[in-house]
Amino acid sequence: MKVYKFGGASVKDAESVKNVGSVLKSQGFEQCVLVVSAMGKTTNALEKVVELYFAKQDFATELSKIKENHTAISQRLFDESHEIFAKMTAVFDEVEEFLGRNKSPNFSFVYDQVVSSGEIVSSKILSAYLNDQGFDNQWLDARELIKTDSTYREGVISWDDTQRNISRLNQSQSYVTQGFIGSEDDNFTVTLGREGSDYSAAIFAYCMNAETVTIWKDVPGVMTGDPRKFENVSLLPNISYEEAIEMAYYGASVIHPKTLQPLQQKNIPFYVKSFLQPEMPGTKVGETDQNCYIESFILKENQHLMRIATRDFSFIAEDHMSQIFSMLAKFKIKVSLMQNSAISLALCLEDKYEKISDLERELSQHFSTETVKNVSLFTVRNADLQKLHTFYNGKTILLEQISKKTVQLITN
Repeated sequence: MKVYKFGGASVKDAESVKNVGSVLKSQGFEQCVLVVSAMGKTTNALEKVVELYFAKQDFATELSKIKENHTAISQRLFDESHEIFAKMTAVFDEVEEFLGRNKSPNFSFVYDQVVSSGEIVSSKILSAYLNDQGFDNQWLDARELIKTDSTYREGVISWDDTQRNISRLNQSQSYVTQGFIGSEDDNFTVTLGREGSDYSAAIFAYCMNAETVTIWKDVPGVMTGDPRKFENVSLLPNISYEEAIEMAYYGASVIHPKTLQPLQQKNIPFYVKSFLQPEMPGTKVGETDQNCYIESFILKENQHLMRIATRDFSFIAEDHMSQIFSMLAKFKIKVSLMQNSAISLALCLEDKYEKISDLERELSQHFSTETVKNVSLFTVRNADLQKLHTFYNGKTILLEQISKKTVQLITN
Protein backbone atom coordinates (compact mmCIF):
# COMPACT_ATOMS: atom_id res chain seq x y z
CA MET A 1 0.00 0.00 0.00
CA LYS A 2 1.23 3.48 -0.94
CA VAL A 3 0.01 6.82 0.38
CA TYR A 4 -0.06 9.93 -1.82
CA LYS A 5 -0.93 13.37 -0.55
CA PHE A 6 -1.98 16.17 -2.92
CA GLY A 7 -2.14 19.66 -1.46
CA GLY A 8 -4.32 22.61 -2.34
CA ALA A 9 -2.04 23.90 -5.11
CA SER A 10 -2.23 20.53 -6.89
CA VAL A 11 -6.05 20.66 -7.13
CA LYS A 12 -6.62 24.42 -7.36
CA ASP A 13 -8.52 24.31 -10.68
CA ALA A 14 -9.79 21.93 -13.37
CA GLU A 15 -6.43 21.67 -15.15
CA SER A 16 -4.74 20.82 -11.87
CA VAL A 17 -7.26 18.06 -11.15
CA LYS A 18 -6.58 16.64 -14.61
CA ASN A 19 -2.86 16.80 -13.85
CA VAL A 20 -3.39 14.60 -10.80
CA GLY A 21 -4.68 11.99 -13.22
CA SER A 22 -1.52 12.41 -15.30
CA VAL A 23 0.66 11.99 -12.21
CA LEU A 24 -1.17 8.82 -11.24
CA LYS A 25 -0.86 7.48 -14.79
CA SER A 26 2.93 7.83 -14.60
CA GLN A 27 3.31 6.70 -10.98
CA GLY A 28 0.60 4.06 -10.62
CA PHE A 29 -2.58 4.07 -8.55
CA GLU A 30 -2.98 0.43 -7.54
CA GLN A 31 -3.35 -0.19 -3.79
CA CYS A 32 -3.08 3.49 -2.97
CA VAL A 33 -4.60 5.89 -0.46
CA LEU A 34 -4.81 9.39 -1.90
CA VAL A 35 -5.13 12.14 0.72
CA VAL A 36 -6.29 15.49 -0.64
CA SER A 37 -6.44 19.04 0.72
CA ALA A 38 -9.03 21.73 0.00
CA MET A 39 -8.77 23.33 -3.44
CA GLY A 40 -6.46 26.31 -3.78
CA LYS A 41 -7.28 29.02 -1.23
CA THR A 42 -10.59 27.47 -0.15
CA THR A 43 -9.52 27.14 3.49
CA ASN A 44 -8.80 30.87 3.67
CA ALA A 45 -12.18 31.62 2.12
CA LEU A 46 -13.99 29.36 4.58
CA GLU A 47 -12.13 31.01 7.45
CA LYS A 48 -13.61 34.28 6.25
CA VAL A 49 -17.08 32.71 6.38
CA VAL A 50 -16.52 31.84 10.04
CA GLU A 51 -15.24 35.34 10.83
CA LEU A 52 -18.29 36.93 9.15
CA TYR A 53 -20.58 34.57 11.03
CA PHE A 54 -19.18 35.59 14.42
CA ALA A 55 -19.22 39.26 13.38
CA LYS A 56 -22.95 38.78 12.61
CA GLN A 57 -22.36 39.85 9.03
CA ASP A 58 -23.36 38.35 5.67
CA PHE A 59 -21.53 35.02 5.55
CA ALA A 60 -23.96 33.43 3.06
CA THR A 61 -22.68 35.52 0.15
CA GLU A 62 -19.09 34.44 0.82
CA LEU A 63 -20.18 30.81 1.09
CA SER A 64 -22.01 31.14 -2.24
CA LYS A 65 -18.82 32.40 -3.89
CA ILE A 66 -16.98 29.31 -2.67
CA LYS A 67 -19.73 27.06 -4.02
CA GLU A 68 -19.71 28.89 -7.36
CA ASN A 69 -15.94 28.42 -7.67
CA HIS A 70 -16.23 24.66 -7.09
CA THR A 71 -19.14 24.47 -9.49
CA ALA A 72 -17.13 26.25 -12.19
CA ILE A 73 -14.24 23.82 -11.70
CA SER A 74 -16.59 20.83 -11.83
CA GLN A 75 -18.27 22.07 -15.01
CA ARG A 76 -14.91 21.73 -16.76
CA LEU A 77 -14.51 18.17 -15.50
CA PHE A 78 -17.98 16.60 -15.72
CA ASP A 79 -21.17 16.57 -17.76
CA GLU A 80 -23.93 18.75 -16.32
CA SER A 81 -25.96 15.67 -15.35
CA HIS A 82 -23.15 14.20 -13.25
CA GLU A 83 -24.07 13.25 -9.69
CA ILE A 84 -21.11 15.23 -8.30
CA PHE A 85 -23.08 18.48 -8.54
CA ALA A 86 -25.78 17.20 -6.18
CA LYS A 87 -23.15 15.84 -3.78
CA MET A 88 -21.28 19.14 -3.80
CA THR A 89 -24.46 21.15 -3.21
CA ALA A 90 -25.34 18.89 -0.27
CA VAL A 91 -22.04 19.69 1.44
CA PHE A 92 -22.47 23.46 1.17
CA ASP A 93 -26.15 23.22 2.16
CA GLU A 94 -25.08 21.33 5.28
CA VAL A 95 -22.63 24.11 6.19
CA GLU A 96 -25.30 26.78 5.79
CA GLU A 97 -27.80 24.75 7.80
CA PHE A 98 -25.25 24.21 10.57
CA LEU A 99 -24.57 27.94 10.83
CA GLY A 100 -28.30 28.60 10.85
CA ARG A 101 -28.97 26.35 13.84
CA ASN A 102 -25.69 26.59 15.75
CA LYS A 103 -25.88 27.90 19.32
CA SER A 104 -22.28 27.34 20.36
CA PRO A 105 -20.17 30.46 21.03
CA ASN A 106 -16.98 28.37 20.72
CA PHE A 107 -15.12 29.84 17.72
CA SER A 108 -12.81 26.83 17.35
CA PHE A 109 -15.71 24.36 17.36
CA VAL A 110 -17.60 26.31 14.68
CA TYR A 111 -14.37 26.78 12.70
CA ASP A 112 -13.81 23.03 12.47
CA GLN A 113 -17.37 22.22 11.38
CA VAL A 114 -17.22 24.84 8.60
CA VAL A 115 -13.64 24.87 7.35
CA SER A 116 -13.48 21.07 7.04
CA SER A 117 -16.04 21.24 4.21
CA GLY A 118 -13.24 22.32 1.85
CA GLU A 119 -11.57 18.91 2.11
CA ILE A 120 -14.89 17.07 1.86
CA VAL A 121 -15.82 18.78 -1.41
CA SER A 122 -12.37 18.56 -3.02
CA SER A 123 -12.05 14.85 -2.23
CA LYS A 124 -15.51 14.12 -3.65
CA ILE A 125 -14.65 15.97 -6.86
CA LEU A 126 -11.27 14.26 -7.23
CA SER A 127 -12.64 10.80 -6.42
CA ALA A 128 -15.43 11.18 -9.01
CA TYR A 129 -13.05 12.50 -11.67
CA LEU A 130 -10.55 9.68 -11.14
CA ASN A 131 -13.30 7.04 -11.31
CA ASP A 132 -14.47 8.57 -14.60
CA GLN A 133 -10.91 8.34 -15.91
CA GLY A 134 -10.55 4.67 -15.05
CA PHE A 135 -8.71 5.07 -11.75
CA ASP A 136 -11.03 2.88 -9.69
CA ASN A 137 -11.31 4.19 -6.13
CA GLN A 138 -13.60 4.35 -3.13
CA TRP A 139 -14.28 7.67 -1.41
CA LEU A 140 -13.66 7.59 2.35
CA ASP A 141 -14.77 10.01 5.05
CA ALA A 142 -11.63 10.49 7.14
CA ARG A 143 -13.79 11.60 10.08
CA GLU A 144 -15.06 8.03 10.42
CA LEU A 145 -11.50 6.71 10.62
CA ILE A 146 -9.26 9.27 12.34
CA LYS A 147 -10.44 9.78 15.91
CA THR A 148 -9.22 12.61 18.12
CA ASP A 149 -9.87 14.33 21.41
CA SER A 150 -12.02 17.48 21.44
CA THR A 151 -9.18 19.98 21.05
CA TYR A 152 -10.77 21.80 18.15
CA ARG A 153 -8.34 23.21 15.52
CA GLU A 154 -5.48 21.15 17.00
CA GLY A 155 -6.85 17.65 17.48
CA VAL A 156 -4.78 15.06 19.35
CA ILE A 157 -4.98 11.64 17.70
CA SER A 158 -6.57 8.73 19.57
CA TRP A 159 -4.18 6.21 18.12
CA ASP A 160 -5.82 2.97 19.32
CA ASP A 161 -9.24 3.90 17.89
CA THR A 162 -7.71 5.27 14.69
CA GLN A 163 -5.58 2.15 14.19
CA ARG A 164 -8.60 -0.09 14.74
CA ASN A 165 -10.70 1.84 12.19
CA ILE A 166 -8.09 2.12 9.46
CA SER A 167 -6.91 -1.49 9.80
CA ARG A 168 -10.38 -2.61 8.63
CA LEU A 169 -9.77 -1.16 5.16
CA ASN A 170 -9.23 -3.56 2.29
CA GLN A 171 -5.63 -3.00 1.24
CA SER A 172 -6.20 -4.43 -2.21
CA GLN A 173 -8.38 -1.42 -3.09
CA SER A 174 -7.53 2.24 -3.70
CA TYR A 175 -9.10 5.10 -1.81
CA VAL A 176 -9.50 8.87 -1.94
CA THR A 177 -9.92 10.66 1.38
CA GLN A 178 -9.34 13.98 3.12
CA GLY A 179 -6.38 15.45 4.90
CA PHE A 180 -6.59 17.78 7.90
CA ILE A 181 -9.71 16.31 9.54
CA GLY A 182 -10.89 13.71 12.04
CA SER A 183 -13.66 13.54 14.63
CA GLU A 184 -14.10 13.30 18.39
CA ASP A 185 -16.22 10.90 20.45
CA ASP A 186 -19.47 12.70 19.65
CA ASN A 187 -18.57 12.62 15.94
CA PHE A 188 -18.13 16.37 15.61
CA THR A 189 -15.36 17.31 13.18
CA VAL A 190 -11.95 18.20 14.61
CA THR A 191 -9.18 19.61 12.42
CA LEU A 192 -5.54 18.69 12.97
CA GLY A 193 -4.02 22.17 12.63
CA ARG A 194 -3.32 24.26 9.55
CA GLU A 195 -1.33 22.38 6.91
CA GLY A 196 -2.30 19.16 8.68
CA SER A 197 -2.96 17.12 5.52
CA ASP A 198 0.62 15.85 5.49
CA TYR A 199 0.01 14.57 9.02
CA SER A 200 -3.14 12.80 7.84
CA ALA A 201 -1.10 11.01 5.17
CA ALA A 202 1.37 9.90 7.84
CA ILE A 203 -1.46 8.62 10.05
CA PHE A 204 -2.87 6.47 7.23
CA ALA A 205 0.62 5.23 6.38
CA TYR A 206 1.39 4.31 9.99
CA CYS A 207 -1.90 2.47 10.51
CA MET A 208 -1.67 0.59 7.19
CA ASN A 209 2.08 -0.17 7.37
CA ALA A 210 2.46 1.56 4.02
CA GLU A 211 5.46 0.98 1.78
CA THR A 212 5.96 4.70 1.12
CA VAL A 213 4.41 8.13 1.55
CA THR A 214 4.73 10.72 -1.22
CA ILE A 215 3.82 14.37 -0.72
CA TRP A 216 3.19 16.07 -4.09
CA LYS A 217 4.23 19.75 -4.06
CA ASP A 218 4.82 22.57 -6.55
CA VAL A 219 8.57 22.42 -5.77
CA PRO A 220 11.10 19.76 -6.87
CA GLY A 221 11.50 18.47 -3.29
CA VAL A 222 13.05 19.70 -0.06
CA MET A 223 15.28 22.59 -1.04
CA THR A 224 18.10 24.38 0.77
CA GLY A 225 15.69 27.31 1.04
CA ASP A 226 12.28 28.45 -0.13
CA PRO A 227 12.92 29.50 -3.75
CA ARG A 228 10.35 32.29 -3.31
CA LYS A 229 12.49 33.83 -0.56
CA PHE A 230 16.08 32.80 -1.28
CA GLU A 231 18.27 32.77 -4.39
CA ASN A 232 20.51 29.97 -5.64
CA VAL A 233 18.82 27.19 -3.70
CA SER A 234 19.34 23.53 -4.56
CA LEU A 235 17.64 20.18 -4.00
CA LEU A 236 18.42 17.99 -0.99
CA PRO A 237 18.13 14.50 -2.55
CA ASN A 238 18.46 12.55 0.72
CA ILE A 239 17.91 13.64 4.30
CA SER A 240 17.42 11.69 7.51
CA TYR A 241 14.25 11.70 9.58
CA GLU A 242 16.14 13.61 12.26
CA GLU A 243 17.28 16.35 9.88
CA ALA A 244 13.80 16.67 8.39
CA ILE A 245 12.27 16.97 11.87
CA GLU A 246 14.80 19.66 12.76
CA MET A 247 14.02 21.57 9.56
CA ALA A 248 10.28 21.31 10.18
CA TYR A 249 10.73 22.50 13.76
CA TYR A 250 12.66 25.55 12.59
CA GLY A 251 9.88 26.38 10.14
CA ALA A 252 10.60 24.69 6.79
CA SER A 253 7.12 24.92 5.27
CA VAL A 254 7.52 22.01 2.87
CA ILE A 255 7.19 19.51 5.75
CA HIS A 256 4.53 19.57 8.46
CA PRO A 257 6.20 19.18 11.89
CA LYS A 258 3.97 16.30 13.07
CA THR A 259 4.30 14.25 9.89
CA LEU A 260 7.60 12.55 10.48
CA GLN A 261 7.31 10.98 13.93
CA PRO A 262 4.83 8.20 13.00
CA LEU A 263 6.77 7.47 9.80
CA GLN A 264 10.05 7.24 11.67
CA GLN A 265 8.56 4.80 14.19
CA LYS A 266 7.90 2.29 11.40
CA ASN A 267 10.74 3.35 9.10
CA ILE A 268 8.36 4.25 6.27
CA PRO A 269 10.23 6.18 3.53
CA PHE A 270 8.82 9.63 2.84
CA TYR A 271 9.19 11.37 -0.53
CA VAL A 272 8.63 15.00 -1.46
CA LYS A 273 8.12 15.30 -5.23
CA SER A 274 6.84 17.77 -7.79
CA PHE A 275 3.39 17.24 -9.32
CA LEU A 276 4.65 19.39 -12.20
CA GLN A 277 7.60 17.06 -12.86
CA PRO A 278 6.57 13.68 -11.41
CA GLU A 279 9.34 11.85 -13.21
CA MET A 280 11.99 13.71 -11.20
CA PRO A 281 13.38 11.90 -8.12
CA GLY A 282 12.53 14.58 -5.54
CA THR A 283 13.74 14.22 -1.95
CA LYS A 284 13.80 10.99 0.02
CA VAL A 285 13.46 11.26 3.80
CA GLY A 286 14.31 8.18 5.82
CA GLU A 287 17.06 6.23 7.48
CA THR A 288 20.08 7.06 5.36
CA ASP A 289 23.85 7.22 5.43
CA GLN A 290 23.69 9.78 2.61
CA ASN A 291 22.22 12.63 4.68
CA CYS A 292 22.83 15.94 2.92
CA TYR A 293 24.48 18.22 5.47
CA ILE A 294 24.23 21.21 3.17
CA GLU A 295 23.80 24.75 4.38
CA SER A 296 20.05 25.45 4.36
CA PHE A 297 18.02 28.59 5.02
CA ILE A 298 14.64 28.91 6.69
CA LEU A 299 12.64 32.10 7.20
CA LYS A 300 9.77 32.02 9.69
CA GLU A 301 7.73 35.20 9.44
CA ASN A 302 4.92 36.76 11.51
CA GLN A 303 6.62 36.04 14.81
CA HIS A 304 6.67 38.13 18.02
CA LEU A 305 9.67 38.72 20.27
CA MET A 306 8.66 39.00 23.90
CA ARG A 307 11.01 39.82 26.76
CA ILE A 308 9.77 38.86 30.20
CA ALA A 309 11.51 40.03 33.39
CA THR A 310 10.86 39.73 37.11
CA ARG A 311 9.70 42.95 38.75
CA ASP A 312 12.00 42.62 41.78
CA PHE A 313 15.14 41.76 39.79
CA SER A 314 15.14 38.22 41.19
CA PHE A 315 16.38 35.35 39.04
CA ILE A 316 14.08 33.78 36.46
CA ALA A 317 13.78 30.48 38.30
CA GLU A 318 11.98 27.20 37.66
CA ASP A 319 8.74 28.36 39.30
CA HIS A 320 8.70 31.44 37.03
CA MET A 321 9.33 29.30 33.95
CA SER A 322 6.53 26.94 34.92
CA GLN A 323 4.13 29.87 35.35
CA ILE A 324 5.08 31.42 32.00
CA PHE A 325 4.83 28.18 30.03
CA SER A 326 1.51 27.37 31.65
CA MET A 327 0.17 30.66 30.25
CA LEU A 328 1.64 29.92 26.82
CA ALA A 329 -0.15 26.56 26.79
CA LYS A 330 -3.39 28.20 27.92
CA PHE A 331 -3.38 30.56 24.93
CA LYS A 332 -1.94 27.98 22.49
CA ILE A 333 1.04 30.20 21.68
CA LYS A 334 4.07 28.27 20.46
CA VAL A 335 7.71 29.03 21.23
CA SER A 336 9.99 29.16 18.19
CA LEU A 337 13.11 30.19 20.13
CA MET A 338 13.96 31.00 23.74
CA GLN A 339 16.92 32.57 25.47
CA ASN A 340 17.24 33.44 29.15
CA SER A 341 19.52 35.55 31.27
CA ALA A 342 19.57 35.87 35.05
CA ILE A 343 16.51 38.11 35.36
CA SER A 344 14.81 37.92 31.97
CA LEU A 345 13.50 35.48 29.40
CA ALA A 346 13.32 36.23 25.66
CA LEU A 347 10.80 34.25 23.64
CA CYS A 348 10.18 34.22 19.90
CA LEU A 349 6.48 33.33 19.66
CA GLU A 350 4.11 32.05 17.00
CA ASP A 351 0.61 33.36 17.73
CA LYS A 352 -1.63 31.33 15.43
CA TYR A 353 -4.84 32.24 17.26
CA GLU A 354 -4.05 35.94 17.85
CA LYS A 355 -3.87 35.67 21.63
CA ILE A 356 -0.66 37.64 22.20
CA SER A 357 -2.51 40.57 23.81
CA ASP A 358 -4.27 38.21 26.22
CA LEU A 359 -0.91 36.67 27.13
CA GLU A 360 0.65 40.10 27.72
CA ARG A 361 -2.24 41.12 29.92
CA GLU A 362 -2.00 38.01 32.09
CA LEU A 363 1.79 38.09 32.31
CA SER A 364 1.74 41.76 33.35
CA GLN A 365 0.11 40.77 36.64
CA HIS A 366 3.35 39.10 37.67
CA PHE A 367 6.12 40.24 35.33
CA SER A 368 7.38 43.15 33.27
CA THR A 369 6.96 42.49 29.54
CA GLU A 370 8.08 44.11 26.33
CA THR A 371 6.97 42.85 22.90
CA VAL A 372 8.22 43.56 19.40
CA LYS A 373 5.55 42.32 17.00
CA ASN A 374 5.83 40.97 13.45
CA VAL A 375 9.49 39.98 13.51
CA SER A 376 11.14 37.23 11.44
CA LEU A 377 13.16 34.25 12.61
CA PHE A 378 15.98 33.48 10.18
CA THR A 379 17.60 30.05 10.66
CA VAL A 380 20.69 28.64 8.94
CA ARG A 381 21.10 24.86 9.31
CA ASN A 382 24.54 23.29 8.86
CA ALA A 383 25.92 26.81 8.89
CA ASP A 384 29.47 27.59 7.81
CA LEU A 385 30.54 29.61 10.85
CA GLN A 386 33.60 30.84 8.97
CA LYS A 387 31.32 33.18 7.03
CA LEU A 388 29.08 34.09 9.92
CA HIS A 389 29.36 37.80 9.14
CA THR A 390 27.51 37.34 5.82
CA PHE A 391 24.34 36.31 7.66
CA TYR A 392 24.15 39.74 9.30
CA ASN A 393 24.34 41.79 6.11
CA GLY A 394 21.40 44.17 5.74
CA LYS A 395 19.64 42.93 8.86
CA THR A 396 18.72 44.60 12.15
CA ILE A 397 19.42 41.87 14.70
CA LEU A 398 17.17 41.81 17.76
CA LEU A 399 18.42 38.48 19.10
CA GLU A 400 20.85 35.79 18.01
CA GLN A 401 21.52 32.22 19.00
CA ILE A 402 24.40 30.12 17.67
CA SER A 403 25.10 26.44 18.18
CA LYS A 404 27.48 24.00 16.52
CA LYS A 405 25.32 23.52 13.41
CA THR A 406 22.65 26.22 13.58
CA VAL A 407 22.54 30.02 13.51
CA GLN A 408 19.27 31.74 14.43
CA LEU A 409 18.65 35.47 14.07
CA ILE A 410 15.53 37.41 15.00
CA THR A 411 15.16 40.45 12.76
CA ASN A 412 12.55 43.13 12.15
